[in-house]
Amino acid sequence: MDYLLTDAQWARIAPLLPGREGTKGGRGQDNRRFVEAVLWLLRNGCRWRALPAAWGNWHTTYTRFQRWTASGVWARVLAAVQEDDALHTLLVDSTTVRVHQHASGARKKTGPQALGRSRGGLTTKLHAVADAGGRFVRGSLTAGQRHDAPQALPLLDGLAPAYLVADRGYDSDPLVATLAARGTCAVIPPRCKRRYPRGYDAARYAQRHPIERLFSRLKQFRRVATRYDKLDAHFLAFIHLAATVLWLRDC
Repeated sequence: MDYLLTDAQWARIAPLLPGREGTKGGRGQDNRRFVEAVLWLLRNGCRWRALPAAWGNWHTTYTRFQRWTASGVWARVLAAVQEDDALHTLLVDSTTVRVHQHASGARKKTGPQALGRSRGGLTTKLHAVADAGGRFVRGSLTAGQRHDAPQALPLLDGLAPAYLVADRGYDSDPLVATLAARGTCAVIPPRCKRRYPRGYDAARYAQRHPIERLFSRLKQFRRVATRYDKLDAHFLAFIHLAATVLWLRDC
């Protein structure tokens, strides 16, 4: 069953989870069943209420997922399984995700929730940073119609790659200048309308395709391919879990 973790994969993330021995609260003896229940939902993209009883009570599982999301557990686990030496060259890009009609209607006090409307209906855009091997490093969400370039620097906060590879949508003088000041070489082809095109490393740019492959792999998880979650924090948490699984499989 592809939504289950191997014993070796579980051994890598088990010490990173709440409730383990030596921490406050419960012992977390059912952490594995809970994580694999969330993986089942991630893979199948179904409603919480459709969670099979074998995985536990759906409402208890949802409440726990909500609590872990609010405390940043999923993001911390993702960061912990990454390899530091993989951050020499980073790729940045975005992909648009169709939003299911049930994902709209969040309470107004929670904010806009990264929802945008276009001819095709509601969409959310996932902005991602990947390593040269196409493994997810960081991500953020915006409404589907938002431009790509303004999202790059916030995603790179605290990262100092030697090279950043991106497509023409990121061709921005302020972005390139800021990257240069940080010691990062921007490998970004200039927009066609530029009067004086900037040079770039075409050979290195030709290696940008792994991030496209990453989006394809992420969208093999039905809950990433289509957004069903009303709250953007919950949707991003599912993305973090999917990315963690891919790291565990690749390492």
